[in-house]
Amino acid sequence: MTARVGGDDPTKSAPDQRPAVLIIGGLGYVGRFLALHLHKNHLASEVRLVDKVLPQLAWLAPEFEEACSPDKFVQADASREQSLARIFDRPNGQQWDYVFNCGGETRFSQEEEVYKLRSLALAVAVGKEAAKRGCKAFVELSTGMVYKPDSNPRKESDKTKPWSKMAKFKLMAEEELANIEGLNLVVIRLAHVYGEYSSKFVATALALARVYKDLGEELKWLWTKDLRVNTVNVHDVSRALWRAAEWCQQGKLGWDSSWGKVPVFNVVDHGDTSQGTIEHIIGEVFDIPTGFQGQLISSFARLNLDHVVDDVNDKILGPWADLLSEAKITRPGPLSPFMEKELLKDTDLSMDGSRFEKVTGFQYEKPRVTREEVETMIESYRRMNWWP
Repeated sequence: MTARVGGDDPTKSAPDQRPAVLIIGGLGYVGRFLALHLHKNHLASEVRLVDKVLPQLAWLAPEFEEACSPDKFVQADASREQSLARIFDRPNGQQWDYVFNCGGETRFSQEEEVYKLRSLALAVAVGKEAAKRGCKAFVELSTGMVYKPDSNPRKESDKTKPWSKMAKFKLMAEEELANIEGLNLVVIRLAHVYGEYSSKFVATALALARVYKDLGEELKWLWTKDLRVNTVNVHDVSRALWRAAEWCQQGKLGWDSSWGKVPVFNVVDHGDTSQGTIEHIIGEVFDIPTGFQGQLISSFARLNLDHVVDDVNDKILGPWADLLSEAKITRPGPLSPFMEKELLKDTDLSMDGSRFEKVTGFQYEKPRVTREEVETMIESYRRMNWWP
C-alpha cells in the first residue's frame, strides 16, 4: 500500500485568505475607527497601524485597546523615505493587500509647508511604495472641501477650487497619486466626519454650546441657517473605506471609464446637513436659545473675519477653562470650543454621494445627524472625562 502524496494534512490549518491591511495614520480619528471595524468584524488576516503618535498619547478610548494594541503598532513618519521599509515589510515576506492612507495633517490654519510635508509628501511616498509592491487596493482619504463651493450638492465631476489650505494639498495629493504607474487607487472625499470621541466641527459646536449654556446667553451663528455643512458618521466612514478597497480588488465593477482613470467617490450622509440642522439639535440638547446673526453683522464679519473669530475665541476660552477646572478635569482631552477661521468662511460644504452607493452598493447605517447621535457623542466625552 502506497502513502498518499499531496493529501490534506489535518495538522495544518488552511491559509488565512482574508486581506492583510496597512493603515497609515492608524491612530488618527478615522484610522482608529477603521481598525476597530476590522477587529470587531474579523475582516483582516493581519493589521498594522502606522502613526507618528504613540498609542499612550492618542486619547484612545478603552474599546480600542485590542484593535489598536501595541503588537499591531509601528511608530514612524510615513513622509520619510527611510521609514518606508519598516512600514511596509512584513515578517512573512508577503505584501499588504490593502493600504489605507488615513494620515496627513488634520489641523486647520497651519503654514502651507506643514501640509506640503505631512499631507502631500506623505501620500506620494506611501503611494509609490504601495505601487512598487503591487498592493491590491490603495484608498486615499480626501475632503469635500476640494470643490468649488455651492449650495447645490457637488458631484465628483464638478469643478474643484479648494477653500482651505488642507484641501489644496489634499487635491494635489490626489493628482500626484493618479499619475503613479501601477497604483490601484481609489479616492474617497469626505464630508465633515462626526461621531463618538470626535473633536472636530460638530464637537466644537457642542463645546461652544456648553459655554453659552453656562454664560446664560443666546448662541448665534454667523451667515444663515441654509449654509451647507454636510456630514458623515465615522461608523459609516469605516464601512465605506472597507467597501471601497473590496470593490477595487474585485475589479472595480460598474466604473465608467468616461468618469476618469481613477475612481473618485464622495462619502456623505443623506441628511444634507446645514447650519440650521446643527443649530436646531443643539438648541434641543442644551435647552438654550439659538439663532443667526443678522445680515449687518454677517456682512461685517465677511470683511473682518480674523477679528470676529479672535473676539469670539477670547470670549469663550476663559469660561471653558473655568468649566474644566470646576469639574476637576486636570487632564483636558482634545475637545475645545476654539473656532477655526478656515472653517468659519461663508462657504458651503455640499456633496452628492449617490455615485458611491450606486456603483458599490454601499448603504448608510446612520443616514443623518440626529439628537440621539449628538447625545451619544456627549456621553462618550463624559466616559473619557473630557466633558465639564
